[in-house]
Amino acid sequence: MQAAMMQFIEDRQIRKNAPEFRTGDTVRVNWKIKEGEKERVQAFEGIVIRKTKGGARATFTVRKISFGVGVERIFPLHSPRYETIDVLAHGKVARNRLFYLRALRGKASKVDALEEADETAAEVPAATK
Repeated sequence: MQAAMMQFIEDRQIRKNAPEFRTGDTVRVNWKIKEGEKERVQAFEGIVIRKTKGGARATFTVRKISFGVGVERIFPLHSPRYETIDVLAHGKVARNRLFYLRALRGKASKVDALEEADETAAEVPAATK
């Protein structure tokens, strides 16, 4: 009985408009910050290095380099505190957790971009002789 009640409460808290992204994608999280009485939006842009499941408790970790220092932040996926999550680029990775990026520096810490299938090339028929 209690498990059903917990599931009902969690289902009400899940965001319906949560964007689809994966580990390795570059995202910009527009997070609402409250300073005194005012509220503003601050962007946090970086690579998703971890994504956890868990219904309403699902989280994702974003890593960026700020003034030569690596900064990581964990965001709740279904939180009402963010306005939008913009997916800027899709990354080509072979694993779910990219903690190895912490040890890399410079260009080595970049994730290869996923090559999107070009739809216009498929529409153009091959030239005939």
